[in-house]
Order: sequence, then structure tokens, then C-alpha cells
Amino acid sequence: MAQAAAVAKPPASPRRRRASATPRRLPYLLIAPAALLMLGFIAYPVLSVFYYSLQDYNPTKPWRNGFAGFDNFTRIFTEDPLFRDTLVFSAKWVFVEVGLQLMFGLALALIVNQTFVGRALGRALVFSPWAVSGVLTSAIWVLLYNSQTGITRYLADMGIGEYGVSWLSDTSTVFPAAIVADLWRGVPFFAILILADLQSVSRDLYEAAEVDGASRFKQFWHITLPHLKDAIILSTLLRAVWEFNNVDLLYTLTGGGPAGTTTTLPLYIANTSVDAHDFGYASALTTVAFVILLFCSMVYLRLSKFGGEK
Repeated sequence: MAQAAAVAKPPASPRRRRASATPRRLPYLLIAPAALLMLGFIAYPVLSVFYYSLQDYNPTKPWRNGFAGFDNFTRIFTEDPLFRDTLVFSAKWVFVEVGLQLMFGLALALIVNQTFVGRALGRALVFSPWAVSGVLTSAIWVLLYNSQTGITRYLADMGIGEYGVSWLSDTSTVFPAAIVADLWRGVPFFAILILADLQSVSRDLYEAAEVDGASRFKQFWHITLPHLKDAIILSTLLRAVWEFNNVDLLYTLTGGGPAGTTTTLPLYIANTSVDAHDFGYASALTTVAFVILLFCSMVYLRLSKFGGEK
């Protein structure tokens, strides 16, 4: 016991303990400036939206500004039919867009994953629309849908349809026209993510399946799809959130028309705040939209068992 006590190390000094703790804290100290900057840019707008949702705030009518409590939320659920209409259209827009983008994106990813001559060029062409900004995409499709110089004129020259028809001004064609325009931009997103995950599938699995006599469809159903499960869940969730918040394309193409038939909830919020200057009510709408997205995302991840066994 005496010998053990004699060779025991003396307790570390406070200065030595601080020196040993510094390497462990260094990564956190390095990312702290960026984290604080991001927190400021994210937390302040979010908190300000929550604050103004409880206010009557209209810069053009300052005499009416003040604390409103939950009046804005009561107005949303009891007095505003546009909220329900825009929410229903937003759900329809998200369901159709994400479903079609996933289907075509998966098909394109499977095609460009094969070995063929010119595959690099084919991949570049498939992915190029994703590099185009939303505003530029909208401008391109506005020109394509122009009744005088766009697609309808060339179709009329071939005897299909009539001259001067505007698909974006007709309530029966505006939704499919907007869907096609956004598909052109959104499909590459799914193709990129799914192709990246396809690269990690072991070829040994397919070779073993071929030896067992499995058809191409069975290989796709039992090998490819289970492997892509998490990539598909994550990409559909991200794209659903983005499509729900889509403003630039619909605003440029249709402005929410004709007769409000293509007005999504975010576009309604933008019109309420920017055009009507009713920032208090727009903030309340934004808060409700945030809660809806958060709830739907949690339910979707729960039901899809994201991160679980494939």
C-alpha cells in the first residue's frame, strides 16, 4: 500500500486540465461563429413571424396596429374561405407533382445507371434543368406557352388546336400546363439522388439473382427498391416541402389565376403580405402552414419507418 501510494501520480493542476480539454472543445469553437450566424438568420425570422402572428400589423394603416391575440387564427379557421381553398389546392399540387417527379426521376435514374455509349452526355442532359434557377425556368415556360409564339402556335400550324389559345388562361388547361413546367425542373432532383444511391448497390446481388432465375422486374422489386427506400423517403419529403412552398414558378406563370384556381397557400400568403400589406394576418397564415408541414412530416417519417430495416 505504501509503495502504491508512493508511485501514485499527483493530481493534475487546473492549468493542465484546461490544456487537455482544449483539443476536445476546439471543433465546437471553430464552428461556433458559423452556427451563431445561421442561428441569427434562422431564429430571428421564425420568432418574428410568431410574434407578428399575434399582432394587427399593416404599415399602410398604422392606427389599427396593435396586439390582436388569437384573432388572426380565429379569422383563418372561421372567416376565410380562401385559406381552405388554397390549402386544398396546395395538397393537390404537392401530391401530383411529387408523385410524377418520383416516377419519372426513378425511371431516368435507372436508365442513366446503365452502360451505353454517350452515358456521360446523357446524364448531363438529364441533370441540366436542375441547374437552372426557378425564375429562369418560369421565364422559359412563359415563352413556350405564349399564345402567339409558343407551342400552341406550332401545334395550330400542324392543324392541332386553334390559333391564339393560351393554356395558362384556361381553367381546364392551366393546371396540367403548370405541372409540366415544374416537372421539367423537379424530375432531375429525384434522378440525381436516386442515381447516387444506385451506385452503391452491389452487383453481386444482381448476379446471384440472375443465377437463381429472377427476372428483371423481380430484381428491381426485391433488390433495387428496398435499397432505395431511405433515399426515396428523404427525397419525397424534401421535395414535398419545397413544392408546398413553391411560389416563384406559379407566380410567374399564372399569378395564382385564372380566377385563383392555381393559388397555393404560400402564394396566398405572399399576396396577403406584399399586395395587401397585412403582415399580421400573413404571419398567422405562415404559422399555420409551418405547423401543418411539421405535423405531416412527422407522420410521414413515422409511417414510412425512415431509417429502419430495409
